[in-house]
Amino acid sequence: MSETTARHAPPFFCPYCGEEDIRPFGEAAAQYRCGSCLRVWTLRLSGTTTHTAEVPS
Repeated sequence: MSETTARHAPPFFCPYCGEEDIRPFGEAAAQYRCGSCLRVWTLRLSGTTTHTAEVPS
């Protein structure tokens, strides 16, 4: 599945300031804008892992 056709759950809050005033923004898929802090970000899946994977320290 390509990145442009992948579906994701929309975010509920801004990852920078924690406010809930976020809206889709721009023409890129999964791009959002926070109305409070005015930051724009893109959601991206990095991958999946197993339960036994070690966490880097």
